[in-house]
Amino acid sequence: MMKSRVPLERDLGMHYYASETEGVGGVLRSTADDFRVDEIPVDVGNGGPYLICRLEKRDWELQHAVKELAKRLGISHRRIGFGGTKDRHAVTSQLISLYNVTPEQIGLIRLKDITIEVLGHSQHALSLGSLKGNRFGIVIRDLEGCDLAAQVASVTGTVAEGLPNYYGIQRFGVIRPLTHLVGECILKGDFESAVTMYIGKQFPDEPENIRIARNAFFESRDPASALHDFPVPLSYERAMLHHLVGNPLDYKGALQVLPPKLLSMFVSAFQSYLFNCALSVRFDDGFGLNEPVPGDRLIFDNGREDFVTAQNVTLAGRHIQRGKCRIALFMPGALGDKNCIDPVTGALLRDHGITSGDFEKAQSFVRTRFNGALRSVSLSTYVEAVLDHDTLRLDFALPPGHYATTVCREYMKTDPLRMI
Repeated sequence: MMKSRVPLERDLGMHYYASETEGVGGVLRSTADDFRVDEIPVDVGNGGPYLICRLEKRDWELQHAVKELAKRLGISHRRIGFGGTKDRHAVTSQLISLYNVTPEQIGLIRLKDITIEVLGHSQHALSLGSLKGNRFGIVIRDLEGCDLAAQVASVTGTVAEGLPNYYGIQRFGVIRPLTHLVGECILKGDFESAVTMYIGKQFPDEPENIRIARNAFFESRDPASALHDFPVPLSYERAMLHHLVGNPLDYKGALQVLPPKLLSMFVSAFQSYLFNCALSVRFDDGFGLNEPVPGDRLIFDNGREDFVTAQNVTLAGRHIQRGKCRIALFMPGALGDKNCIDPVTGALLRDHGITSGDFEKAQSFVRTRFNGALRSVSLSTYVEAVLDHDTLRLDFALPPGHYATTVCREYMKTDPLRMI
C-alpha cells in the first residue's frame, strides 16, 4: 500500500492507496460529458400514486434540481423521492418518484439541461438505497507519467483485487469539506455552531466575494447584514439567514429549513468520516483488505454477517478469496450494539465525545434513522481502461454507496481539486 501525501485526503481519513504505482495525474471532468453516471434501477412495480420518471441532468446538483422541479410543479420537494444522489458536474441518469403528479404535468416542464421521461407508476416512493448500483463512463485528461500504459495496467489489476472502500471526497465536499463537521455539531446538539460553520466557515478555493461574506457572518453573527452580502445562488445559506432574521437565535429552526435529505447527510457524513478513519487505522496496524484476523466482522453477498475467530480464520480467508464475503467495519448509530463497535471506532467516538444516545437525539431532530451498519473495507470491480495518448477512459459499475472517485483517485493520486 502507499500513503497519501494529499492533506485534504488525510484530513478526511483517507490515508492510503492500495497500489504502490505512482499516479497518472490528469484532470477529471474537463466537461460534464467526461463523467457519465447511469443508475442501475430496482424494479419499482406497477400502479400506485407515485409517478416514476427517468431524470437526466447535466451540471445540476440533485437537491437543486429537485427543488426546481418541485417549484415548477407547485408541490413540496418532499414529494419527490430518489434512490441516490449523483454527481453535480456530470451527465447523470436516474429514477425519481413524484407523489400525486400526472404525466401531463411532467410534459409541461422545460428546464435547461434536464430531461424527464415518464416510465409508469408505483405503490411506493423511491428512497435512498432504492437502486442496484451505478454504471460509470469516465474520461481523465492531461495525464502525466513516463510509462502510462504500465501504470494504468498495474492499477487496473489492483482495482480488480480490491481498494480501500473509503467514502469519497464528494461525501464531505471538496471546495468546502465540512459536511461531517456540521454533522458532528448536530450530534452534540450544538446547533449554533452547526449553522455558523455551514454559513460562515470560509475555504481558500471559494471566490473572494463569498469568502468575505462568510467571514463577516462568522465574526458578527448578524444574519440581516449577511443576507445583504450573500450571493443569490447560495440559496441554502440565504434560507437559513432569512429564518434567523425573523427568528433571532433560533439556530435549530434555521437548520430545519434545509431539505431533510441534505440535513440527514450532515450526520451520515460524520459516520462516513469515522469509517474512513477506522479503516486507515486498520492499515496503520498492519492489517490488509483481504487477510482476516480474529475479531474481524464479515459480510456476505446475501447479507449474512459473521465474526472471524481463531477457529474459523482460515475458512474465512478462503471465503474472501472466492468472493463470497468481505471484511467489514461497523459504523455506529442510534441502534448500534456496543458489542459490535470495534476498539478503534470506540476510541474515535470517545475522542469526539459522541455516544449512541447522540445519534438517537439527532434522528429525532432530523427525522431520519441513523442506525449502526456494516460496510465492507474493500471495493473491487472490473474496469475497462482505454488509454489514448494522454487521455484515459474508464468504464465500470459499482454497487450502491460506493464512490467512482475512489476508483479514480487510485489511478490519479493527485489533488482532489483536479477531480471536481
